[in-house]
Amino acid sequence: MKKIIIVILALFLVNSAMAQGKYFTKSGKITFDATTKESPEKVQAVTKTAVAVLDAASGNIQFSVLMRGFQFEHALMEEHFHENYVESTKYPKATFKGQLEGVSALAKDGTYELPVKGQLSLHGASRDIQTKVKVVVSGTNMNATATFMAPLADYNIAIPGLVADKLAKTASVKVECLLQPLKN
Repeated sequence: MKKIIIVILALFLVNSAMAQGKYFTKSGKITFDATTKESPEKVQAVTKTAVAVLDAASGNIQFSVLMRGFQFEHALMEEHFHENYVESTKYPKATFKGQLEGVSALAKDGTYELPVKGQLSLHGASRDIQTKVKVVVSGTNMNATATFMAPLADYNIAIPGLVADKLAKTASVKVECLLQPLKN
């Protein structure tokens, strides 16, 4: 009986220690969608190379993504995205630095919806972002998902008149990450 109690206590301490540590991914998925009803095809790109770190003790969270990592269904659309809109050569990455609130809840398995706020930096401009993050804790892993809207004009991304009705003025951005304990 003593051995069982010791094992349960050890597992609890390991889980608590992991919940207070840092979590990491280098394969976060970010989907960008600027499709309108008038768009003849989807204006959507995806990358699976976002890097994210969450400090579960403080709630600090950071993302970084190389703009060249975004891939479109059509090569020409991808070329226009990189050369004309986000200017990937001049502004090679986008970052988010923020604070996830209520991280103490992440100490045990379950599904949580937590507020996050911070700054998104893209195309030479930084703007405050607030949204909810759905976090599913399972063992030592955390699966985090968030969606927010990004007005392109806020990030100095101009839409030429020729395609103004085919490209949304505000893009929907979805972030999906499987965060695992960062090993020291």
